[in-house]
Amino acid sequence: MKVPAYKSEKKRGEVTAFLALIFVLLVGFTGSMMESASLQSAKSYRRADMNCAMESVFAEYQRDMLEEFDLFVLDASYESSDYSEERIFDRLSYYGASGMEQTMKRVQLLTDYNGAALEDQIAKYMKSKYGLSSLNPFDEDEDVWKERADEAEESVKIEDRVNEELAGILSENEQELPTENNPLPNMQRLASTPLTELVMPEGKEVSDASVTSDTLVSGRPLQRGYGDFSDKAKQESLSKMLLDEYLLGHFDTAVEEDGADGTLKYEMEYLLAGKNSDRENLNAVLKRLLMLRFAPNYAFLQQDAAKQAEAQSLALTLCSLIALPVASEAVAQALLLAWALGESVMDLRSLMKGGKVPLVKSTETWQLSLAGLMTLGTEDDHGEGVDAEEGLDYKGYLRGLLLLENKTNLILRTEDLIELCMRNEKGLTWFRADHCVYRMEVASTVRLRRGITYTFNTYYTYQ
Repeated sequence: MKVPAYKSEKKRGEVTAFLALIFVLLVGFTGSMMESASLQSAKSYRRADMNCAMESVFAEYQRDMLEEFDLFVLDASYESSDYSEERIFDRLSYYGASGMEQTMKRVQLLTDYNGAALEDQIAKYMKSKYGLSSLNPFDEDEDVWKERADEAEESVKIEDRVNEELAGILSENEQELPTENNPLPNMQRLASTPLTELVMPEGKEVSDASVTSDTLVSGRPLQRGYGDFSDKAKQESLSKMLLDEYLLGHFDTAVEEDGADGTLKYEMEYLLAGKNSDRENLNAVLKRLLMLRFAPNYAFLQQDAAKQAEAQSLALTLCSLIALPVASEAVAQALLLAWALGESVMDLRSLMKGGKVPLVKSTETWQLSLAGLMTLGTEDDHGEGVDAEEGLDYKGYLRGLLLLENKTNLILRTEDLIELCMRNEKGLTWFRADHCVYRMEVASTVRLRRGITYTFNTYYTYQ
């Protein structure tokens, strides 16, 4: 059957309209895809600009910090003594992030969270240096030094108990020990004498350098960062042993002092004692070392029959002169304790002149005679301390003390020393540790076209 012409024309018109509609839709879809691609391309370009600018800004790290302490930080004051995020934004703009509105979303400074950024960087540096996948392999050494510290405390208690017992016997019998050929009065006198006067090598003066606590990082109000970065990076764990090795490798001791005027010269001693002067710090550390040596020295005397017999003989002689033989045992123990303490003074002399002292003494490595206690610390005292072939040097004993020190205290005092070094030794008087940026995240808003804005975040941290 033949289709009427008008119906055929109508059908062709419908097809043409449908195709035209499809074409319009395709053109619209293609246009929207091109517009979307154009916008995404513009966003990608701006992101790339910001990433490049951020990397360039962090490439302006403080070079003296890297050379001296192997630390990467961005000085946000830009040598002006004034922390300013605006200066960071200006540098971002200079490096290609212009035409954007910048807002600091979060920032972490070197001193935030008790120096968490410093600890993180030290952990990364020590991992890189030693290639360790685990940073906690030295727990046994820490336990050993804790045991030695406990033994030192116990020895002090024994000394107090013996002295109290002897004083009680003498008081009860209204007697006093003779002073002639008796080393105990001299040792009592030395107890109030600063150790620096007893153990420093001849010709070496004790540093009188000091600082004011309210000018230090640990003693003044600090610039604070803000925001939590736990979603971006995990805090590196740092064992005490590797922290201690970092400190020993970057700071001087009283044996090898090398500080500028106005700076604490006994840096390791400050880390351990935290006092405001070199003299106070050294005395505090020497006192702790004296106690660490006192315990093993006294233990050796308890096992040496010849030295015990010598002490008992002198004790019996002294007690016979006052007709009080009942006190001879207490006097003998007091002499052994004094002898151990005197030997410990000689050990410190060995350490302070750069020698080694064995952890456990033998007859061959014992230095001080019982008669030598009479002249110890007097004008007739010429003992310099002997260097043992085997043993630990001064740094070795400091390593033990570091293991016993609280890690947070060490980190805070490390920041103090870093700032002092940068200001006084490097001459960067404007430097402040709490102006040093470790990581930050910036929110950037950019206007694309036709009123379209795009906001994105850029994060960067030193690795």
